[in-house]
Amino acid sequence: MRVQAIRVKAPDSFWPMLIIGGLFFIFGFITWLNGALVPFLQIVCDLNEVEAITIASTFYFAAFVMALPMAKVLESTGYKKAMSIGLSIIAIGALFFIPAAKSQSFLVFLLAQFILGTGLTLLQTASNPYIVKIGPQVTAAVRISIMGILNKMAGVIAPVVFTALVIGEFSHVNIQYIDGLSNASREAEIAQLASGLIEPYFWMALALIIMAIALIKSELPELISADEKENQHQQGDKKLTDYPHLVLGAISLFIYVGIEVIAGDTIGLLGSKLGIANATSLTSYTMAFMVIGYISGLIVIPRAMTERQALMGSALIGAVLTLLIVFASTSSTVISHILWVWAGLPELPDVIVYIALLGFANAIVWPAIWPLALNGLGSLTAKGSALLIMGIAGGAILPLIYGFLAEAISSQTAYAMMLPCYLLIFYYAIHGCRLSPKSSQCGGLHESKP
Repeated sequence: MRVQAIRVKAPDSFWPMLIIGGLFFIFGFITWLNGALVPFLQIVCDLNEVEAITIASTFYFAAFVMALPMAKVLESTGYKKAMSIGLSIIAIGALFFIPAAKSQSFLVFLLAQFILGTGLTLLQTASNPYIVKIGPQVTAAVRISIMGILNKMAGVIAPVVFTALVIGEFSHVNIQYIDGLSNASREAEIAQLASGLIEPYFWMALALIIMAIALIKSELPELISADEKENQHQQGDKKLTDYPHLVLGAISLFIYVGIEVIAGDTIGLLGSKLGIANATSLTSYTMAFMVIGYISGLIVIPRAMTERQALMGSALIGAVLTLLIVFASTSSTVISHILWVWAGLPELPDVIVYIALLGFANAIVWPAIWPLALNGLGSLTAKGSALLIMGIAGGAILPLIYGFLAEAISSQTAYAMMLPCYLLIFYYAIHGCRLSPKSSQCGGLHESKP
């Protein structure tokens, strides 16, 4: 990587963390707009459940296709320029939503999503290892958790903002409502719905371009850790496959992102099918529980438990919630009354609440896996990061599998596919992360006593 090697001491890391935190908020906002877009475009483009989920899958599929090319961009430009280029690509993707909305073309929407996903891939490839390396390894999960809070707070806000700016007075519109209209009324309603995308996405693109320019002119330092510089000559011809803890980490992230997307992006589809008002905003509940999960992680890691222990607990909670979702009532609202109706929030069916609670189970998985998987890679960090980013393709594949199962059996029973996923993440936590050429670096370096 052609960047200047410097040490960033803890006192000097505040402003870089603030800047990177802003980027995490931005790509969280862009990413979790999908939770609102999926049920929205299902109506606008007249899609079945599998086609609707393809809207989100295309976004994540870009990570698989573009991760290695974007790693080359990162190696050539350095962190700061790569992040600025990533923001610019996202802005281009946002602009493509304008002709997509005007034509109500499913294919143009898919193209726009792919461009957005490409920009996010570059942004993620640069920002995640940057935040890992900017401070001590033992507190890397804490730093990523802080970034995760900003990311998921954006996820709470994005569906609400989308519903307010795009849906507006059409909050009553869902699949049940549209299916009951005459052809003429249906076409008129859909045309007005689609036109609501144009202005918000134009202003989003403009804001992203301004941010890209501001970032390139900022004083964000290039960063390469001291151990990376010192170990470049030691690693020689080593390949990524020589680090099994990295490869299994990428597989775990593939699985994790898939079930995270299922929890965030299908809750609106099921809510719309159940006739819940403002179903496009339901993703906010999942994101709110993710924020709670991240804050919990900040409190307990590494004071009360290690990254591995937190990862084990998250996987087990996710497995239990999966079983509850499959067997939950679609008419009972007991759980929402216990959790939030007393605070003035609307009641929701138990099955929807359990899906939202998956956000809590999922929160710690990303920040725990990244430092465990990148540990000890040295000069291979950028390529290792790209491999982990390729795991985001799980957000393209697993939701599609869910969609096919939902069409074949039922939307609720299809969530059972997540059970083996959580069990595989549990395996990585207890054993997979230790499979390293230097076994002590995963198991020993991060261990701390309660």
